[in-house]
Amino acid sequence: MLARLKIAAVAFGLAATAAFAAFASTDESARGSGALQTGAQAPNFTGIDAWLNSPPLDLKQLHGKVVLVDFWAFDCINCAHTIPHLKALDARYRDKGLVVVGVHTPEYSIERDTANLKKAIRQYGITYPVAQDNGYATWNAYGNQYWPAIYLIDQNGKLVYTHFGEGNYAQTEQKIRDLLGIHDKQG
Repeated sequence: MLARLKIAAVAFGLAATAAFAAFASTDESARGSGALQTGAQAPNFTGIDAWLNSPPLDLKQLHGKVVLVDFWAFDCINCAHTIPHLKALDARYRDKGLVVVGVHTPEYSIERDTANLKKAIRQYGITYPVAQDNGYATWNAYGNQYWPAIYLIDQNGKLVYTHFGEGNYAQTEQKIRDLLGIHDKQG
């Protein structure tokens, strides 16, 4: 989706980065009629075809943790650009109470194959849990419309932050640090 936005911007003679910046800077919580609103109780993982790197998870068992839900697809270049940042957040804050969960929702038919997804997880070096959402059940529960999309859930299961697309890495990390009560400079 986001890659297509950039291509369309270039095709119409717009600076792709400017068009993307305008897209990413709009009020993210208000986009889409079914979009999950900040402050809402986060939906559970539903309709998951397979869990990779983890036994099945649900938000009730994650109560007391900060949960970062990342909607992605392995053939999405914008998603690929965010993975190193997600891996760094996972490594830095996992033992402090953060749980990163990748929800892989396919855009293309090749992405529906679990063997292909496992291969991509190995290639990217992803060690955090990945839920395969081929039927878009979790995607729809969140009212999501974008790859990549981050939903940050507090220790009580409430949505507190969203970001769609690449970027805002420092802002996302600061929100995680605030939720975890980390105020030192080192993390």
